[in-house]
Amino acid sequence: MAEPPRRRPRADARRNKDRLLAEADAAFRQEGTDAPLESIARQAGVAIGTLYGHFPNRRTLIGSLLRERNQALFEHGQELLTSPAPTQALIRWVNAVVEHAAAYQGLAAVLADGLDDQESELHASCVRMTDISDQLIVNARAAGALRRNVTGADIFALMNAAAWTREHMHPEQADRLVALTMDGMLSQAPGNDGTAERGGAQNP
Repeated sequence: MAEPPRRRPRADARRNKDRLLAEADAAFRQEGTDAPLESIARQAGVAIGTLYGHFPNRRTLIGSLLRERNQALFEHGQELLTSPAPTQALIRWVNAVVEHAAAYQGLAAVLADGLDDQESELHASCVRMTDISDQLIVNARAAGALRRNVTGADIFALMNAAAWTREHMHPEQADRLVALTMDGMLSQAPGNDGTAERGGAQNP
């Protein structure tokens, strides 16, 4: 009897996946998140079917590329939640997310879609990002440093707008947008506990 065909070693599959991730990272940095997947597969030296075997769709591929970055971002957010300076913590979080979302051109829009689409592979990370924002808002408001009508949706909209600005214009312009908008969100009431921190709305 003929021996059944041997499966390719798992090491080969791992190498293929690593090559695909490396080529996707390079392509998304150069061309944005709409870069052709066929080109990514070709640059990695595999068939497009191999790419889809590892990443069933573009969002899965993006999610895999962001996994380690997301983890680092969320750990940073957890540290900021214990900060004794809640206004500065919120500002630092906004700037960190803006930098994160501007890693690839078009990523900010993909993340915004992921927040609204529960079926998206990016939904859980987007929700966690918003949850951290909400908690930091609560902390800043408790310190009397934030307008009461500011919501997590407002902060998320600012982060997306600044990320888009960072993608298409210049990082300094994005930082300026964050600083000016955060100044508008901070409480103007004199003598509250957060006013001493307002000067920190510039990019720390």
